Amino acid sequence: MSTSPAPFDGPARNRTSPRGLEQFIAGDTLASSDGPAWADLLVKVYSRQSLQAPFLVPAVAEPFVVWIVSGEAIVEERELEGDWVASRVQVGDFFLTRTQSPYEMRWRAVGADPFEVMHLYLSVPLFERVAREMLGCPVPPVLRDVSGGRDPQLSHLLALVHGELVGEDIGSELFVQGIAQAIAVHLIRHYALHGTADDRHAALPRFKLRRVIAHLEAHLAEPFDLARTADAAGMSRFHFSRQFKRATGLSPSRYFIRERIARAQQLLQETDASVIEIGMAVGYSSPGHFAQVFRRETGVSPSHYRQG
Repeated sequence: MSTSPAPFDGPARNRTSPRGLEQFIAGDTLASSDGPAWADLLVKVYSRQSLQAPFLVPAVAEPFVVWIVSGEAIVEERELEGDWVASRVQVGDFFLTRTQSPYEMRWRAVGADPFEVMHLYLSVPLFERVAREMLGCPVPPVLRDVSGGRDPQLSHLLALVHGELVGEDIGSELFVQGIAQAIAVHLIRHYALHGTADDRHAALPRFKLRRVIAHLEAHLAEPFDLARTADAAGMSRFHFSRQFKRATGLSPSRYFIRERIARAQQLLQETDASVIEIGMAVGYSSPGHFAQVFRRETGVSPSHYRQG
């Protein structure tokens, strides 16, 4: 049964639960987790409308991942009263949020394939337990927001969850719990913000961070240019560099390298282009330099990554 987005009618709707979020988004539910195996995960698969009018996404306490299962779309987000920031997403791309404030979203599907997404929420107790074991701190880390990101390792874990959810057999409790823990570990390792609460408060605003990341992704084949990247955020190089690192835990140049290698991983998995061609596509004219950077970031050579 389709549901219609509920209008925002005051402060009481600034936050919601994972189950409550369903009322804000139109679409059909294709699959839903149920039973003891899914105690640490709430997972739902939806078929979305091809054209979604703007709606408010309330904050949720749980780490929240949206993974594109089918189709392609132009997804736009913005802070309340802010500028729209667009991401073109396709199968395998993901969104990550654990925002403390609501924001607006809309999208337009492109192409003939149905636009289907999987929502995954990690339980707060699991996330906090994994954070304590990994970091030894009583307060779990803040996760940075990701819009239209691509992460082959996370995508593999999410594909396992999807397969278990839609398979004919009843979900295996040990298997699902193991994947849930693996996802929590991966999110903390790769998407936890570093620094104090004051540092994070002084970090780059989310809408500017998304704009900068979109700019970097559009220029992966070109040399990194700090001045041009700071201009995309409308900031001086000095203040941009400091706020960007507070927001992501990485310097702009280091983040740029990570994005290059993530794109290279995608091309190695999804195309038949040669390693040399892929290296050039992400800005490395020297095959040796590309292989060196790729090995440093992933632990294996490009050729071995493709074979694995």
